[in-house]
Amino acid sequence: MTAFTMGAVAYDPKVVTIWNGFRSWFVASGLPFDYVLYSNYERQVEDLIAGRIDAAWNSPLAWVRARRLAEAQGLTIRALTMRDTDRDLATAIVTRADSDIASVEELRGRTVATGAVDSPQATLLPLDHLRRHGLHPGTDFTVRRFDVGVGLHGDHIGGERDAARALIAGEVDAACILDGNHLLFTKEGVLPSGSTRLLTTTGRYDHCTMTVTGSADPDRTARFGELLRSMSYADPAVRPLLDLEGLTSWEDGRTDRYRMLEAAVTAAGFYDAAGTVTAAEYQP
Repeated sequence: MTAFTMGAVAYDPKVVTIWNGFRSWFVASGLPFDYVLYSNYERQVEDLIAGRIDAAWNSPLAWVRARRLAEAQGLTIRALTMRDTDRDLATAIVTRADSDIASVEELRGRTVATGAVDSPQATLLPLDHLRRHGLHPGTDFTVRRFDVGVGLHGDHIGGERDAARALIAGEVDAACILDGNHLLFTKEGVLPSGSTRLLTTTGRYDHCTMTVTGSADPDRTARFGELLRSMSYADPAVRPLLDLEGLTSWEDGRTDRYRMLEAAVTAAGFYDAAGTVTAAEYQP
């Protein structure tokens, strides 16, 4: 029997460890399974829509493109599952604790650091948040972007980390950082405790999702989703893999928390309505 095949982006060497382990677990549970690694999300999304893979472990930005490509081609897609840790995230826009900036409006004429050009959490969403406050990137303030891991849709957080370093070094006036990464960078010492002050946060949004199309085998797709949701953090066979993947449980997929990103993508001209890459500075 042909294996149910999932795509994953190799943003870190641990991706191989994670999905090798999950593959063994799926096979032992009766589902022939394999995975394909991609160097960037754009190719993965294109292969999903073309039917070359059955599922794609997608970033939120990859979900937006997959949805637009599918709609333009008269196809259907859905969010099958997501991690419990993918839900209700927010991005913080922070300044140094000793900064004279007291409000978002005072970022006018200043420099704001972001992550990579294709990072939903560290670039697209916070810049759109500032637009909604009447501050337009490149016009009302300067954007200093840290393009680390372009094509990985912000999964490689090196750009965010570099933005945080630039803030502490006094090279920029504010930085856009996922709330969870703000805590991580504090633990790492990149952001010394008490060194930053919150200016504003974006609304809540969701992150990664396991995306499937209507053309995939419905029975095996359903079984794949069931097995993901059945993984128990109490099971010693999968707990180390869940830890590496950063979750304690797989939950049902949902799409309502991608609306802000859809709007940000349109405002930035990142993809057009048919899912074509239109961002001039984006070369995955």
